[in-house]
Amino acid sequence: MSSWLINLAGVAVIGLIVWWFGLSRPKAQRAAGAGPLEVLVDNGVYTPASIEVAAGKPVTLRFLRKDPSPCAEKVLFDELGVSADLPLDKPVTVTVTPAKPGEYEFTCQMRMYRGRLVAR
Repeated sequence: MSSWLINLAGVAVIGLIVWWFGLSRPKAQRAAGAGPLEVLVDNGVYTPASIEVAAGKPVTLRFLRKDPSPCAEKVLFDELGVSADLPLDKPVTVTVTPAKPGEYEFTCQMRMYRGRLVAR
C-alpha cells in the first residue's frame, strides 16, 4: 500500500514540474512609453516574466539582478541574437527589436530562468 502512495506522490510531483516549467503562463505586462521597462531578476524568476511589445519596434528593458546565483549572471535572447551580462545589484539596459509578431523567449545561460516577449 505504501509503495502506491509513493508512486502517486511521484507522479503528482512530476505533473507539478511539467506545469511549472512548461505549461504555466504569467500574464503579460505591456511595455509602453519612452522609458525602459524594469525587469527584476530574483528568486529564480524574471519579474515580469511576460512582456507584451510592438512588433518591429525596439524595446528597452532594464534588468536588475538581485539573485546571487551564478545562473542569473547572463540574459540571452537567442532568437534575436542578443545577450548581456548582469552584474549583481547594477542595472543593465538591453534593447531588442522583435521583427515579426510572435513569442521570443529570454533565459539565463542554463535556461532555468525564463521569460518571454510577446510581439503583436
